[in-house]
Amino acid sequence: MVKHIVCFKLKDNSKESCEKAAEIFRSMQGNVPQLKSIQVGVDFLHSPRSYDIILETTFDDKKALEDYQNDPYHCDVVKKYIHSVQEASISIDYEI
Repeated sequence: MVKHIVCFKLKDNSKESCEKAAEIFRSMQGNVPQLKSIQVGVDFLHSPRSYDIILETTFDDKKALEDYQNDPYHCDVVKKYIHSVQEASISIDYEI
């Protein structure tokens, strides 16, 4: 199994903007076949070092993660929206 975690800092980190982005991420459930599990969290602390949203996803293997990176729904809906509202992101991918 592979875990893919990404933290996002949004240009506008208002509650409404964060919740909209979180819902876009959650919409992958059922629309991205490679996805085994998904968790999305919105930061409430808003400290200077905080990121606004965390996306935690799980895949069967590295190949499934690669396929996810090119999945039409992930690319055309999720990435397209998130890239338009994000200021920065960091990620980690590891085997579990």
